[in-house]
Amino acid sequence: MRAVDRALAALRRGEVVAIETADGTVGAAVSVESVALDAVERLKALTGGAPRLVVTRRRAVVLGLASTDAAQPVSDIAYDQAPGAATEAFGAMTLDRPGGLTADQAHALADPEQHPQAQDALPAGLTASEACPGSREAAAVDLARLARLLPAAITADLPSSVPSGVPVKAAAWAAEHDLLLVRASDVADYRVHVVRTLRRVADARVPLVGSENTRIYAFRPADGGPEHLAIVIGDPDPAQPVLARLHSECFTGDLLGSLRCDCGDQLRGAIAEIARQGSGVLLYLAQEGRGIGLVNKLRAYRIQDRGFDTVDANEILGFEADERVYLPAAEMLRQLGFESVRLMTNNPEKLRQLARCGIAVVERVAHIFPANGHNEAYLRTKAERSGHMF
Repeated sequence: MRAVDRALAALRRGEVVAIETADGTVGAAVSVESVALDAVERLKALTGGAPRLVVTRRRAVVLGLASTDAAQPVSDIAYDQAPGAATEAFGAMTLDRPGGLTADQAHALADPEQHPQAQDALPAGLTASEACPGSREAAAVDLARLARLLPAAITADLPSSVPSGVPVKAAAWAAEHDLLLVRASDVADYRVHVVRTLRRVADARVPLVGSENTRIYAFRPADGGPEHLAIVIGDPDPAQPVLARLHSECFTGDLLGSLRCDCGDQLRGAIAEIARQGSGVLLYLAQEGRGIGLVNKLRAYRIQDRGFDTVDANEILGFEADERVYLPAAEMLRQLGFESVRLMTNNPEKLRQLARCGIAVVERVAHIFPANGHNEAYLRTKAERSGHMF
């Protein structure tokens, strides 16, 4: 897990990362978003291979290079999955051309501001192929996604042996070139393993307006990643189904009062309703923008301003419509002593995912707020394309 975490930081800095697969072969990758021209040249010099671009299947569909598929959402990874058994949750596609791609070509193909539909708008000779689960290519694009960057990476393979015929040892090669080395299998296991390490690290009494008997618990994963919070109102009985709300953080809606969504209304409304009923828990999950992060959410807003809906905007970026993970929520509930919930939600996925994670959902409590004139299309998309029950 530490190796993956360090690789994520390196990608965000625009550095080259070495990736090893189960068969011992190794390659190198760099994030498209933070890459500079000299990084691509270094990639070529390090490996001797031609640079290729790896994107998600969703982005390949936007480019007209793949057909639409029913990709498995990341939250479908089983909570009790054994280490080493995880697979990439999303499809990845490798884009290549004779002689490899330049940094400018890779940027243009991954840039959400550019989404050519015609083949003649793409680089000459460009081909697309499926990246196999467990491959360096699939791991590279998943690393970029985990780093909250655009989900795309430039990769190149290292020959399996040097000119003298001596096999290349991944660890020795990475150390020689001062590169962080990460195993593709560890990238695939990362999400599940991080949840397994989630621990309660602090709590305090925090009186709220309308709910003075409130305590906030902070949970942190062992990788030092962002904390999730449990806001416990009153004194809920663990022996009874607890009134619960899963709320993904929304900086623009929760803090600034953005009218583009209904998040602020849902947050404040949930706290008020739990207080009215006497007790319950609100889990505040660090999953901004349906799991794509604040920067990518702002990019999605720009795309929506061109006439696309929420789902289309996320897919143009290369993400799934919803990339949130509910494993942390289930683990937090368990550590707080709750095994069953009355869930405040309109989202059928939350019901399904909590149940898959071992939390009994005994009742759905509707959680609906009126449109404000700015979010009508957003709410309509939730209902028509995501199945929300308004």
